Amino acid sequence: MHTQSPLPDWNTLAALGDDEVPLLDTALLIARDEYPDLDPRGVTEQVETYAEALRPQLEGDADLPSRLTAINRYLFEEIGFAGNNSQYDDPRNSYLNQVVDRKLGIPISLAVIQIEVTRRLGLPLDGVSFPGHFLVRLPVDDGILVLDPYNKGRPVSAEELRERASPHLGGQMPDDSQLLQILAPASHRAILMRMLRNLKGLYQASGDWERVARTADRLLKLSPDTAEALRDRGLAYRELGYAKGAREDLARYLQLLPEAGDIESVREALVDLAGEPTRLN
Repeated sequence: MHTQSPLPDWNTLAALGDDEVPLLDTALLIARDEYPDLDPRGVTEQVETYAEALRPQLEGDADLPSRLTAINRYLFEEIGFAGNNSQYDDPRNSYLNQVVDRKLGIPISLAVIQIEVTRRLGLPLDGVSFPGHFLVRLPVDDGILVLDPYNKGRPVSAEELRERASPHLGGQMPDDSQLLQILAPASHRAILMRMLRNLKGLYQASGDWERVARTADRLLKLSPDTAEALRDRGLAYRELGYAKGAREDLARYLQLLPEAGDIESVREALVDLAGEPTRLN
């Protein structure tokens, strides 16, 4: 019987550099919150098995794009990883153990699998926090190759990237400089925080305040002064009846963002909480 392999301690992550935060292990740490009996060894071993199966296919003088094409063919066609179009908002799409078990995910979780397998094979694949839809990138001789893990890792042209970015830029098409800035590599911390924000948004939409508080708390473990996480944890605490925690978080939010657009509603929440007793559980 396997014992559970160690994962990072949440309380140590804030002190690490943005790319010192272990990507796969921390993603599994997020999953363990939802699946307490999760043994991350199984997921890690599966990722390593994918890499080992691919290694013989990548021997020889093939260029980087050709190697990446072989990796994507294996992951998305042979193994069958795919975007979950029918149940995009299912939280299981964001938990790495479930993504590996079900072979279904959303762009960012599929990207983490793609990155972890590809890096084990010596290719410098990075994530891209592209607006609306997470992508990956690989440096090549004449620039960068951008791929869409949600669509079987297919390459995305510069024109399509501009069109995808435009709605998030007020309808303006980004110029070359802006596009390169948008396509900057995402750090491990940024990837993990985006995963947590996705989950937090799903749980807010369903009114699952315990999980909203938990995901906001994990964001704060990664980056303690994340204002929106303080606000959302505070509002979740209010819903859960934890008045003391709600007051502390919302007051800190106002300290960090005194000109926040929602300052009046947060102040009103604090006034409402002023006379609320603290419920310990």
